[in-house]
Amino acid sequence: MARHDECGDERTAEGEVAVARLATDAGDLPHAAAHLAAATATDPALPEVHEALAGFSARAGGPARALEHFPVAGETSPGVTACHAHLRAAAGDRDTAVETLAAVMAAEPSLPWAEAAWLLREDLPDLISPDAVARAAARATTTLGEPLPEAVRTALLPFDRFVTAVLDRHPDHAHLLAVASALPRLLGATDRAVERARRAHRIEPGRVQALMLGRALRAAGEADEALAVWEATLDDGPFDGRLAGEVAELYAATGRPEGGLRRVEAALRHEPDHPTTAPLLHGLRHRIDGGTDHLLALADHLRTHPDHALADELLARACHRTPWLGIVPQVVEASIDVLHQLLAEPNDALAEGFTIKMSEPEPPSALLALRLAFPRGSASYRELREPDPRLTVRPVGVRIWRYDGLDPLPAVAAPSPESAELVRRTADIHWAHPPAAYDRAVRLAGVPLDDLLGVLAHPPAPREDELGRALLAHQPELWVRAVQVFACLGIAHHRTDQPWSRSDRRRVLLDLLLGSEDWVVEAAGFALVAVGWTHPATRQDIGQRLRTRLNAVASAYEQRDVTVLTSVCTLVLACPWLDEQSRALAQDLIDRRRSNVEAYAAEDAAPPAPQLPPAAPTPSRPRGLRGLFGRGR
Repeated sequence: MARHDECGDERTAEGEVAVARLATDAGDLPHAAAHLAAATATDPALPEVHEALAGFSARAGGPARALEHFPVAGETSPGVTACHAHLRAAAGDRDTAVETLAAVMAAEPSLPWAEAAWLLREDLPDLISPDAVARAAARATTTLGEPLPEAVRTALLPFDRFVTAVLDRHPDHAHLLAVASALPRLLGATDRAVERARRAHRIEPGRVQALMLGRALRAAGEADEALAVWEATLDDGPFDGRLAGEVAELYAATGRPEGGLRRVEAALRHEPDHPTTAPLLHGLRHRIDGGTDHLLALADHLRTHPDHALADELLARACHRTPWLGIVPQVVEASIDVLHQLLAEPNDALAEGFTIKMSEPEPPSALLALRLAFPRGSASYRELREPDPRLTVRPVGVRIWRYDGLDPLPAVAAPSPESAELVRRTADIHWAHPPAAYDRAVRLAGVPLDDLLGVLAHPPAPREDELGRALLAHQPELWVRAVQVFACLGIAHHRTDQPWSRSDRRRVLLDLLLGSEDWVVEAAGFALVAVGWTHPATRQDIGQRLRTRLNAVASAYEQRDVTVLTSVCTLVLACPWLDEQSRALAQDLIDRRRSNVEAYAAEDAAPPAPQLPPAAPTPSRPRGLRGLFGRGR
């Protein structure tokens, strides 16, 4: 069923009705039918719509003849289908009418389709087949998610009252009781849902009855009883992959993923191509084992089966707010802590300029965040510790920064306003999972390479929306990171007609990955990880280059702090195809740095103080959006 009606001009329901009546009076029934369908789709409960449809039916020679103008064979629209249902009811075919109306309810659940006068008739429950009502109830509720939006709840209430009235006439119809238990369950009346489902299961303990009883019990918070019902059903009858999947998901939702693993493995043997079985298996194993191995397996499954929605859902759920897998990580530079203090207690003197005195150089991109909030802010550094963070890991052809002594300066020109604006509209601090971030950046494929590089050192201002304003006011560094991430993902889409091994995109991303220490290293690393997750043939090459960067930060960390260390290690751990030694080194470095930071914090060492004009107050402890986004490192 199509989602929208098309009839030309955009009008209100009343306007569509007026045009339909004029066309009906003129005998132009096809034209009138199109406008009646549009009016019905716009406001299904409007009395004038139903009055006009009755007039149309009379002019056509009765509802049976009028049905010819609202065919439902093949692809059709909700408005056409709803008119067909109403005319079916008028023709006395109530069973087909209620099933057809249920199809419309499933397609557009937030609209009041069930407020049709014929469905609200008090005698209708005596005139309709309970089997047809059971089919209609199943059709109307099967695709609804939980919890229901308020508009859907409101739209569903008249249908629930109708089904309840039918049940009053047929209290022992097991199938209707079972499927009708979904209505109160979705509406939050779990006691009524359990009562219906229990009665259905007692009368006829079949598969559908067991499935619906388990769902009602689950909604009522009785997970163990639901599992007992479902497990017994699986053990006593032929294999049921859908029920096995429900069991596995409930075990996982209650913190016992191991309990569902056996069922999913059996399901995979019986139905290897089922759209939920393999995703559930990878999802459960990830819940048990952690890491990224099974997440990559989910991504691979989704790549080969893009129509398997559960794989996308499970992958997004596992990556949600996970550093690099679903969100840009927080930063750890001391200058950013000072920036947060200044943002928490701003004063007019800051506009005159100030300098943050740092003990040693930090990533140049931290200055971008500082100047995004305070254009006249700067930083100075007292000493340089070896190994020199300004140096690249290897000779590179593309550099984002050059240095005047210890002061970083952009080595690339600013992008064109058009390119900067496109990156600005594309960048975000979070995404569903790495392949989703990669796909989002495809809109940057046509941006000139020099402009994508320019954005890395000349980021545009945040968007003027709620998130953009919050970032600028509290954590501008996350916006800088978002811009750099999506600029690098844009580079990953540059000239995709070139073979990876000889491509400009590979050459540039590797130059950025192995360049001087900066947030750009991390952004390029994530872009390479996203390429690897999306294109398996690139994985070994990308893994080796990330290992090279890992070795460099590990060596540097033996002599000084490396603020990008945890992030680089996290990117290595996002490459489960890498050897165990590399991943073990990455995890060990993360653990070591965390221990060192905790020990430093225990000493209550003061952060570096900014040099401010005399009128500036003493900064407080950092505040901002850390609680919202999580520290991430």
